[in-house]
Amino acid sequence: RADLAEAVYEELGLSRNESADFVEEILSEVSDALISGENVKISSFGSFYVREKGERIGRNPKTGVEVPITPRKVVVFRASHVLKDRIQEAD
Repeated sequence: RADLAEAVYEELGLSRNESADFVEEILSEVSDALISGENVKISSFGSFYVREKGERIGRNPKTGVEVPITPRKVVVFRASHVLKDRIQEAD
């Protein structure tokens, strides 16, 4: 968060407090959308969405004992082709 706020401060010239508030507001909007079940797409960057994982059996690596892992929701990010291409070009 601090790095994003600093980048906003440097790029847009807002005050540091305004930049931090701006970043917090964006993250809050993204979080609220995901909580309500919406997908969040950021053009040329990627998409965030919530996926439900079913119950499964896991194993404690130390003891080998099998334990059930309860169903849960996880946030998944899928990078856009533009972002993937930029990452490949950076190598």
